[in-house]
Amino acid sequence: MILQWFNARQASEAGAALADKLTPSAARIDRSDVGPTDGALSEIVRRAQAEVRGLRLNFYQRAKLANAFKWRLIENGIEKTVADEVTQSLVVDMSSRRSKTSAPNEADASPGKSPTPGQLLAKGNKLFEQGDYNSALACYAELLNANPRHAEALNNVGSVLFKLGRYIEAEQHYRGAIAIKPAYPEALSNLGNVLRRRGYFSEATVFLRRAVQVKPNYWGAHCDLGYALTLTGDSRGAKARFKKVLKAKPRHAGALLGMEHIVANEGRWEEAGKLLDRVMEIESGSAMAMAARVGLRKQTLSDAPWLQAAEELTASGIDPYEEGVLRFAMGKYLDDIGQFAGAFESYKSANEILKASAEPYDRKKRTRLVQDLKEVYTRETLAQPPKNASTSTVPVFVVGMPRSGTTLMEQIICSHPSAKAAGELPFWFDATKDHEAEIRKGLTDESLVKTLAESYLHTLRAHSEDALRIVDKAPLNSDYLGIIHRVFPNARIIYMQRDPVDTCLSCYFHGFPLTANFTFDLSDLAHYYREHRRLIDHWRTVLPAGAILDVPYAELVADQAGWTRRVLDFIGLEWNEKCMSFEQTERVVATASFWQVRQKIYNTSIARWRNYEKFIGPLRSLREG
Repeated sequence: MILQWFNARQASEAGAALADKLTPSAARIDRSDVGPTDGALSEIVRRAQAEVRGLRLNFYQRAKLANAFKWRLIENGIEKTVADEVTQSLVVDMSSRRSKTSAPNEADASPGKSPTPGQLLAKGNKLFEQGDYNSALACYAELLNANPRHAEALNNVGSVLFKLGRYIEAEQHYRGAIAIKPAYPEALSNLGNVLRRRGYFSEATVFLRRAVQVKPNYWGAHCDLGYALTLTGDSRGAKARFKKVLKAKPRHAGALLGMEHIVANEGRWEEAGKLLDRVMEIESGSAMAMAARVGLRKQTLSDAPWLQAAEELTASGIDPYEEGVLRFAMGKYLDDIGQFAGAFESYKSANEILKASAEPYDRKKRTRLVQDLKEVYTRETLAQPPKNASTSTVPVFVVGMPRSGTTLMEQIICSHPSAKAAGELPFWFDATKDHEAEIRKGLTDESLVKTLAESYLHTLRAHSEDALRIVDKAPLNSDYLGIIHRVFPNARIIYMQRDPVDTCLSCYFHGFPLTANFTFDLSDLAHYYREHRRLIDHWRTVLPAGAILDVPYAELVADQAGWTRRVLDFIGLEWNEKCMSFEQTERVVATASFWQVRQKIYNTSIARWRNYEKFIGPLRSLREG
């Protein structure tokens, strides 16, 4: 037995220690030859079960132990299939022993009788409330075996899977519940939330709107819709939702936190802090509010009580996703006070949590996509725009790797009286997903070109009816420059260049949506960056001269006035002094850079990677070209 009782951090340490202990035996297992090694695998499982037997672990501690156990086995060179199989057997054993020792439930069936659907549902719900998610899942599964079209059971299974961080499976079950019961507000809201958590913000708003249409006083869904709207850049719509909730429920912590996000994005730090105080009065253990506080200013040693409170909260068994958010905040705190080793460990832990819930980053798929785009969108393809291409010069695309300075450039441009910001629009990401077959052929369908042009201009004009230039600063539009040029051949493209290691490390230090799955691992980041650079080099070669302006971040910082003049000239706007005081421009900045763009231009982000040189491993080679 390793320990009798311990917290979540100790559970992770125990899982890693157990993996180290069993690695020599596991290394001798060859899964390509199942017969002779089956006994060996069973022996490893038996030993693992014996080591953890008697431990008193809640769900989060079991998950922590199992996750650390699995990844340490893999780090130690054990084949992934072996690690998966041993870990799964260990999880099943721990969960089953937990279920056997659970207190009797008053909803259980009488001895000798099978439980009724109502009893199974009630028992599952009670176990869910107690945090015994695996046992709750077993109850719902038994109910679904008897009635596969039980909408509430499907929804509840989705909720268990959501708590476990298994978002794709959760989404499938929510969709199943809605297919059976289309006007099921809880399932609609839950589906919207899982889509938001996965990073599909526009689609999330569709289901959350349906939820509040079906149930107008569903305040939780109104609040969640506000969060989704914030992430799509519709801060006005989000604010209206939060105000609606707070009018009915003045102490609704979620709506107060949503308002804090908007106020902070507008640069009103003092007001944001007061809103966080109100949230913490209502929910003292709110990980999201605690994390948000660190983003309002640079931390100092006098803020040490915050770190202590955050550490206690992460060890208490909170929702894994919320733990990830809080660990990113802990990383920022430690970085602010110069404790770089501790900061990196916090960031690493946060990324491991997100990575466990995201779809694995597929390097081969990414390389194949880049190659396909290069082969389809050639110089010849892009030389002659389609007949229905738009002649508009309103769109300005600021692109680059995430964390490369795109928000700073957007803020500079949109300080000009004739320019407005649209934020990071998902338009081209959604269009590529919805019309993949045609786009992979080179976007030759004239009617689709016209539809895309009209729809995009309509989207831009929702942000300003009369601006001469409207900036879309979604960094990942870098992938779609050939497509964009086919639709808007007169649009200007600004590409932000930043030191590759600084860029990738900054990505690693910010919790991105799960769709940005390449940001959770340094090796994946290095691969993604190389493919990104390969594609950008292609766009520079095949797009007409003058379509792209490269702006080096370090040079912009060193010569703000000179580069601002070049940028304004490039997009066809006259010089305006307001662009030099961009930090005073009042607007919502709904990205991870909302604090930075409220400061005067500074150079402390240049060569920041040197503080973490001993940890950057796979990123070092990016500086070699």
